[in-house]
Amino acid sequence: MDTSSPSVLIAGMGVAGLAIARLLRKDGWQTTVVERAASPRMGGQPVDVRGPALDVADQMGILGGLRAVRTRVRGMSVVDSNGVELERNTDWTLGTGALESPDIEVLRDDIMLLLRGGDGYNSEEIFGDSVTGLEQDTNGVEVSFEKSSSRRFDLVIGADGLHSKVRLAAFGDNRRYVRHMGQYLAVFTCPNFMGLDHWQNWYRSEDSNYLAFPVRDNSALRAGIWFNSDEISRDGFSAEDQKHLTANRMAGIGGHVPRLMQEMLQADDFYFSPIAQVHMDNYSNGRVVLLGDACYCASPFSGQGTSLALIGAHILASELRAKERDFGEAFRSYESRMRPFVKINQEIVGLDRADPGYLEAFNKAKSAIVI
Repeated sequence: MDTSSPSVLIAGMGVAGLAIARLLRKDGWQTTVVERAASPRMGGQPVDVRGPALDVADQMGILGGLRAVRTRVRGMSVVDSNGVELERNTDWTLGTGALESPDIEVLRDDIMLLLRGGDGYNSEEIFGDSVTGLEQDTNGVEVSFEKSSSRRFDLVIGADGLHSKVRLAAFGDNRRYVRHMGQYLAVFTCPNFMGLDHWQNWYRSEDSNYLAFPVRDNSALRAGIWFNSDEISRDGFSAEDQKHLTANRMAGIGGHVPRLMQEMLQADDFYFSPIAQVHMDNYSNGRVVLLGDACYCASPFSGQGTSLALIGAHILASELRAKERDFGEAFRSYESRMRPFVKINQEIVGLDRADPGYLEAFNKAKSAIVI
């Protein structure tokens, strides 16, 4: 490897991809980021930066920015199928967790802007494309793309999420690693027709749920809807199909839900994904390594996806630096350090949040690593 200016392709422009690009660029790497979307994807649910991930954000120079744009939630109401309040809580909310906590909740849009902004990022970007093949030899990786001509890199990092194309090319059939958890999640933005003022509304049932919360100083509403479902084939399953499936699963619920479904059908930032986890036997294969959800998705219900991404990026970059870019040793150390942390954070998803011991277990999980 050319130690003067090694090159790395990073697939995926989510939190994990932007974080590792920023960290490796600082260490002198030539960083190229490829993103399958035509532009940076906005929207999505709020994300949380917790425990040691706050230290990572501080070291990256974005902690002050995160604090400036953090969400300001006063509490949460649990409502019935007609939108009538059943109970309220001003200590804890489903989306944010404990309100009196040093942890920071921000909109996904805002952390993306912070990671991609400033001189620290400065990476080549390729939009509207994705990895289709990887050919490794002793000197590098020849990468084939769906649209662009093939190019050669010293290393490839797959940070391209639950349905990772890098994982598919380097490790084979994704179905071996992705464990569907029996639910799907839809997220979108609409006008704040509920009139919520820094307040969350949560409707819950055995089959379907929604969480609605105001954003941008109460000017808009972001809604998350999740419902039980067997695994659905992604082939030919368009965004319109996803919207109509979601609307059908919420049919018959009263209160604000009919209006919410109308708004969803018109939303241009609609996001839809299975609730799933990723369990890898190995984090790397030769010169290819996985990061974030592509490697160890804990599911949105863990509340730890963003922290896992930031901490994983920090550890991978620090190991490449410490091992003087000996990628084999660096990848092994990265996996060794991350695997116990990943395990405990994936396991908390199976715990009942209403259990009195849940908060203690969650706090243990979020802090179960030294960076």
